[in-house]
Amino acid sequence: MRFIKMAVTIDRHEGFGPFSRSQRCKLQSYGHLDPNVVEHSKSGGTFSHSIELAFEAYNIHRSFSTPCLPLTTLVGEELTCHPPRIEIVRGSGAPVHALVVEVAIALASGIKPIPIPSGLGGAYAFRNQNGTNIAVAKPVDEEPFAFNNPKGLGGQMLGQPGLKKSIRIGETGIRELAAYLLDHGGLAAVPPTALVKFSNAAFFVTSNAAPSALPMPKVASLQRFVGHGFDAGELGPSFFSVASVHNIGILDIRIMNLDRHAGNMLVAEHDSNNASYGGTVADLVPIDHGFCLPEWLDDPYFEWLHWPQASIPFSDYELDYISKLDPFKDAEVLRTTIPLLGESAIRVLIVCTVLLKQAAAAGLCLAEIGQMITRKFREGQELPSEMENICLKVKASIHTKNRTEQGSKCERAEISFGDLNQVQWEAFLEHFGELLHSVFEDRKCNAKKLEHLGSY
Repeated sequence: MRFIKMAVTIDRHEGFGPFSRSQRCKLQSYGHLDPNVVEHSKSGGTFSHSIELAFEAYNIHRSFSTPCLPLTTLVGEELTCHPPRIEIVRGSGAPVHALVVEVAIALASGIKPIPIPSGLGGAYAFRNQNGTNIAVAKPVDEEPFAFNNPKGLGGQMLGQPGLKKSIRIGETGIRELAAYLLDHGGLAAVPPTALVKFSNAAFFVTSNAAPSALPMPKVASLQRFVGHGFDAGELGPSFFSVASVHNIGILDIRIMNLDRHAGNMLVAEHDSNNASYGGTVADLVPIDHGFCLPEWLDDPYFEWLHWPQASIPFSDYELDYISKLDPFKDAEVLRTTIPLLGESAIRVLIVCTVLLKQAAAAGLCLAEIGQMITRKFREGQELPSEMENICLKVKASIHTKNRTEQGSKCERAEISFGDLNQVQWEAFLEHFGELLHSVFEDRKCNAKKLEHLGSY
């Protein structure tokens, strides 16, 4: 069978079709690719449609230029009347647009998503025509506990408490996007991420689903695939650069990452010629941010907490980066860009960023800050973190009621900021900042006393 090279346009209404000579063609103009992959369908009553309606309440700017893309197809082969389609629900910027177009080309070429066996939720790899991995998609209805989970962990509806109770089922995808948006300047190197909708694509559908002639649309997070030879657990911390550990840690503190384990820090570079491995040979790339920005103060997990790099003081560059963080500007970006993310989760971002900024300015290292927000275990009981205790004092000072959650062995406060009205929230932030200042001043005084005693 004979192949020819042809140019195709990704049309907003007709899917993939041959490119007309009368249209302008700018193959490298990724900055104008948005209209070709963004479509907000008005049909259907699915969950993906509900997400689209929520986003449509906000003004979404889209260009209507239509560049074309090269595609190899079979001579005489008819294009299907229901071609696979990918549409951006949320996400912007040239790296995101380029990623989505690559996936669109793969779908149009007949390449199907490949299920990834690891993990508790449904995840799929996309490859290009050369067989190279280009992206990973995670449908929201295939998350752990979600009704369409392909790994035997399903049955519950979206919006219920998930694997982490402080994060609802179906909301990990928007948190993946949030982490990418909050990684200013790419400091932590979070790969380009978007929230997308797939139509007529070959994803998993539970056997309980109603039969349909076409696959149901899927809303999913889409992230650039990171080529790697190892993850952090396969090499060990002695091989990683201090800057890489610090950069990931700064992000993790801000977003209160509940799941920063060794498997979701990928080794981006590895010097195989260094047989002794005596020096720094690798940088890390963080992935899997679905369990961040909880709705209340939860117990984070930081694999890097006891690595030696975390105890090294921040560099001047890192301190300057932290000092310029604006939690209120970040909060507004999330409110505008990801309207489905709850205000209580956004307030957790603000509180954690305020703590990071004051702690770094007071001279604390990454490990000390991480320990402040991590819970302790004593005699088999989980105790509140130092930050939780500070927040409890502040909430008590503004006369609010804390809900409680029955633990297995003790009753502890579930500290949420979503129950505060605007006046109470502003009062909380003011008192929180003041109490943090006194806490760090006390630390300095105690450190000086210990230093003085040690001189005798």
